[in-house]
Amino acid sequence: MITTDSSYSTDAERWRAVASHDAEADGVFFYAVRTTGVFCRPSCASRQPRRENVQFFNSADDALAAGYRTCKRCQPGKLPRDLTLVQRACAVLDQLAPQRLTLAELSRAVHVSPFHLQRVFTRVVGVSPRQYQAARRGAALRSALHEGRSVTGASADAGYTATSRLYDAVSGELGMNPSLFRRQGAGLIVHYTLASTPLGLVLIAATGKGICQIAFGDEGDALVDALRILLAQAELRADPVRLEPFVAQVLAYLEGSRQQVVLPLDISATAFQQRVWKALQAIPYGETRSYSEIAAAIGAPRAVRAVASACAANPVALAIPCHRVKQKSGALAGFRWGLERKAALLAAEARATDVAVQQNDAA
Repeated sequence: MITTDSSYSTDAERWRAVASHDAEADGVFFYAVRTTGVFCRPSCASRQPRRENVQFFNSADDALAAGYRTCKRCQPGKLPRDLTLVQRACAVLDQLAPQRLTLAELSRAVHVSPFHLQRVFTRVVGVSPRQYQAARRGAALRSALHEGRSVTGASADAGYTATSRLYDAVSGELGMNPSLFRRQGAGLIVHYTLASTPLGLVLIAATGKGICQIAFGDEGDALVDALRILLAQAELRADPVRLEPFVAQVLAYLEGSRQQVVLPLDISATAFQQRVWKALQAIPYGETRSYSEIAAAIGAPRAVRAVASACAANPVALAIPCHRVKQKSGALAGFRWGLERKAALLAAEARATDVAVQQNDAA
């Protein structure tokens, strides 16, 4: 299990944040003082209470439900100032996508200095404004390619001014070796196969080093075409015999007789994506986590949006179980192979877990 000293997951860590008025903890948790009946943000500048009088809450609503009043000084019922600023910046970037905004242009739009915006945005989101825009373009590109668009059309729609610029800019976004992507897989042999599963068709593709894609879909031609677009210069070989052991793992997993898909992988990722994907692989079979819990687990509690982007960039379904991440409310969101498949995967894992528990109880 991944642990971190800055996740504020224990009372001791939270108390240290309160004692140091740690603004990084604002929004992650709240503290209430029994003797005053008031609850505050961790960064509140009011006089420090005695530890034995402090109670911690995960949300302002929880503190209100417990009977505490909001502090008039730090106003914990409102969004932190930095979070509000970042939300405004993200709204501007989302609204103007795929247009590229410089840091200076974005700072003018939200009325703060470029230096302050860069520092706050990176701290809250976990990536810089430039990286945030790149992640959005990468997501748009993947979506267009999976819909069968040409590289030229997909890159234009995603905001890349030229195909050559696309190859230089998105090294980690498509789950393949950067140099291979720039060459569109020139000189590379990729073996692939299609197989029927309870979730529809699955395409498994592998280089000589390992699996580079596990993708679900309804039409085999569309899955193969998407792979061919991504690796237009590679030699694609249908090879069900070579990939049969990997298909068997996937089928066993979907049927509930296997709890892990352990495969050699040949995928590329940014350092942040690697941290997120490692945290996803640490989620036990049959359990789920929220995007905010994953952000806390990797030591970046404010980077919820970046965590969601990293989940969307996962090129190998099941091997990296991004389907086990939900919204904080418990609602399903964001699965590149469809929410129906996400729901089916979680339901199958829950059933298999229940059966295992019942068998253990009977024994």
